Amino acid sequence: MKNSTELIRLIRFGVCGLSATGLHVGVAVVLISHIGASQFLANTVAFACATCWSYLVNTLWSFSSSLRVRNVWRFITVSLGGAALTGLVSYLAQVTGAGPWIGIAMVICAVTPLSFVTHRRWTYR
Repeated sequence: MKNSTELIRLIRFGVCGLSATGLHVGVAVVLISHIGASQFLANTVAFACATCWSYLVNTLWSFSSSLRVRNVWRFITVSLGGAALTGLVSYLAQVTGAGPWIGIAMVICAVTPLSFVTHRRWTYR
């Protein structure tokens, strides 16, 4: 039973990630295309919106927890760590000559499971 519960959490985590990614893209596109914001500003605002959405949905749905100050700060810490790791993996892929799709695949394979495990064992313990 425990394995099926973890699988459900993992699937929900993935769905939340996809929805947060869609929100990020949507906010960034609107800010760049319709408001004329810089890419930096648009992506910064979009990252903040997607992180807030991700916190709410993952807390309430993926991990069936409650909204707490303690887990919001932990969630933000894990999210920023994931963003830094994404940058590092992307940079390493680029300097080693790997194509962009290889870099994306490396990020998905490294950052996503690490984020899930960290949230499961630290953010929502």
